[in-house]
Amino acid sequence: MAIPIKTISGFTPYSHLAARLADASAIIIGGFIAYLMRFDSVYDMVERYQWMMLFGTLLGMIIFSGSGVYRSWRGAVRVELVVRIAHSFAILAAIIFTYLYFSKTGARFSRLWLVYWLLYSFVLSVGIRTVAYPILNRLRRRGKNRKSVALVGDLESCQTAIARMRTVPSVGFDIVRVRLMDASQCGEISISDCRPFDSTLDNNLQTDEVWICLPLSRGAAAEEVLYCLRHSMVNIRYMPDMQGLRLLNHDISTVGGLYLLDMSCSPMSGPSHFIKLIEDKFISIFILLLTFPLLICIALMVKVSSRGPVFYRQERMSWNGKPFQMLKFRTMPVDSEKDGISWGQAKFKKTTSIGKWLRRTSLDELPQFINVLKGEMSIVGPRPERTIFVEHFKDEIPGYMQKHMVNAGITGWAQVNGWRGDTDLKKRIEYDLWYIENWSVWLDFKIIFLTIFKGLLGKNAY
Repeated sequence: MAIPIKTISGFTPYSHLAARLADASAIIIGGFIAYLMRFDSVYDMVERYQWMMLFGTLLGMIIFSGSGVYRSWRGAVRVELVVRIAHSFAILAAIIFTYLYFSKTGARFSRLWLVYWLLYSFVLSVGIRTVAYPILNRLRRRGKNRKSVALVGDLESCQTAIARMRTVPSVGFDIVRVRLMDASQCGEISISDCRPFDSTLDNNLQTDEVWICLPLSRGAAAEEVLYCLRHSMVNIRYMPDMQGLRLLNHDISTVGGLYLLDMSCSPMSGPSHFIKLIEDKFISIFILLLTFPLLICIALMVKVSSRGPVFYRQERMSWNGKPFQMLKFRTMPVDSEKDGISWGQAKFKKTTSIGKWLRRTSLDELPQFINVLKGEMSIVGPRPERTIFVEHFKDEIPGYMQKHMVNAGITGWAQVNGWRGDTDLKKRIEYDLWYIENWSVWLDFKIIFLTIFKGLLGKNAY
């Protein structure tokens, strides 16, 4: 995987800023248009409406960032982007209406204005992108705002960069020169100006940028190229070849002036962590309130059907390897594990008279919403494993411990795709890591939706 290609082909910092300013403007302008439509004038706008617009703008910027709206869309308004924007406005609306309800200030605002405001803001946000993206792409295809690039590196890495830039011409980079470390491979490159790298001749490649395309194992060669280019005043970027590495949320960070390659990082930081926290708290409170009568009934049935506690507690592992006590309604006799603990084979384990039904319907998992309220779990995330089995699996399954880079979840991407119960653990980990790499609020709601309609009564639910 090539980190600079991801960084360059995405938004530049200026593009990120422009997108945020565009959305902030859309929310503010949408508020004024809504006020004009509702009250026929904006000159005497009531101050509380202005404060609500400011609050909505600041909150919207946080939600948009957490929903993945500002990732690279390669100059196109795609269906997924529109869905993410709509989803972000839905979350914004839910938070605003919830705040107005609990603060008992809803009567101070026109509900029609609120609906108009969010609707017009959404239309403006999508509309700005619909106009801006084709203009930027057209300018780049006509040769505007394009940069020439020289590649220095090995054959495989350079071919990867060339293929990628040809696949995505709208990013605005033209590879015009290639200098290979191996002199015998120039005939395999489809760029006319290709020859072996010569440290005495190639100290000025006369391009806008130079990309050093070498694997991490050839750090000495990369250092040699950098020394050769020490007098060059063009942009120099390093594209390490990391195809064989398991990367999660790979990017580039700066810490105290140091540039760091993010090779395996949790997506739960900054605004994303805040959005995930709000999502978990709101949904878990809603579910617990909604199912409270059912929880009482199940608790009574568990208590009456067999001796022992209502809840079954297991030590499991969550974010950063922190152990916690996961709650379930007890479905097995109290002495069922007296001969030891075994992994899997859940459908063969002895259950109480109502335990099998609770497992089959996944209702035994309901107490885990209490774990979510306590911050020990999330609604959506990789399913937690017992700590005793984590020690066993961590050396057997590649990337196993990386699933603990987010909170464990009640449901997850693996579960809604059928990988639950006694299914292939390696496959489950692949799905868990894909979720962590591609996390967004929209993906969480998609998983929740799929859990309701296909996960609770799946064939592997027991």
